[in-house]
Amino acid sequence: MRLGINLGYWGAGMDGDNLAVAQEADRLGYDVCWAAEAYGSDAPTVLSWVAAQTERIDVGSAILQIPARQPAMTAMTAATLDSLSGGRFRLGLGVSGPQVSEGWYGVKFDKPLSRTREYVEIVRKAMTRERLTYEGEHWTLPLPGGPGKPIKLTVHPQREHIPLYIAAIGPKNLEQTGEIADGALLIFPSADHLEETAVKYLRAGREKAGKTMDGFDVCPTLPLAVGDDVTGLADMFRPYTALYVGGMGSRKQNFYNQLAQRMGYEKEAAEIQDKYLSGDKAGAAAAVPHQLIDQTALLGSVERIADRMTAYAAAGVTTLTLSPAGFTLDERIAALRAGTEALELAGVA
Repeated sequence: MRLGINLGYWGAGMDGDNLAVAQEADRLGYDVCWAAEAYGSDAPTVLSWVAAQTERIDVGSAILQIPARQPAMTAMTAATLDSLSGGRFRLGLGVSGPQVSEGWYGVKFDKPLSRTREYVEIVRKAMTRERLTYEGEHWTLPLPGGPGKPIKLTVHPQREHIPLYIAAIGPKNLEQTGEIADGALLIFPSADHLEETAVKYLRAGREKAGKTMDGFDVCPTLPLAVGDDVTGLADMFRPYTALYVGGMGSRKQNFYNQLAQRMGYEKEAAEIQDKYLSGDKAGAAAAVPHQLIDQTALLGSVERIADRMTAYAAAGVTTLTLSPAGFTLDERIAALRAGTEALELAGVA
């Protein structure tokens, strides 16, 4: 099992700190540095900045939002970043959610599975540098009856195959991800429930494509906080968990809420959502069960974190991406170093 680092969203007042964290992760031997985007900073700009100031660590998008870009534009971005970084780019994609897709990008949030499949097919075809033609439900290239003609990518990626990941939560999306991608980006993963909530669906998709799980990157992101007071550390992440379980998406389309229900928190997930959507964010945070946070984060001493890492490796995780908590740069760097110590202690590197 390898380690990754997730910088989250840029522009939260820690921009310089984020670069220092990425550089320290590079020095410590972390495998990949991911950057996110929602409706603030974009991932490619951040990744190009990080790649220019690191040496070995891969840089990855977690995620580039599918409604934000035409697939050919994403292929151009991936090829450019891979070339500029010396072959260190990983392309993570996701459909985002209905509020962002329709409210920010003006793109109808419908048929996300078929849209993702077509998007991946076009991106991969474009990056082969053959002339681009495609006929599907969502895209037809070139447009019929007009002046468009098949065009091929002029940029040469560093590698023939850029690793492609999909952010997946629901069973159908997980199965499709196993079928068409090189890796899965997971959130709120519990080692105790990973087989039943994710891996079995990824495996089914791999089998559908005539493949095994060998070489497929199971890549969850977990918050990391080091200390003796596990309860106090968990409380740090109550607003974060409440935001996703209660406030991401609509009442009917909240993938994170549905995931919490599949983990056995049906009643609690409903209460968190009710409070959050009514405007009681503090009440929603207070309603998050301690066990849910503890199951989906790495909390406590290095030894306790090492035990959890062993469980994640046994559950099938191949890249464990950490999001180190801390109010200062020194605290985040210390957490980052504790991650490498825990991995070494766990003996699953």
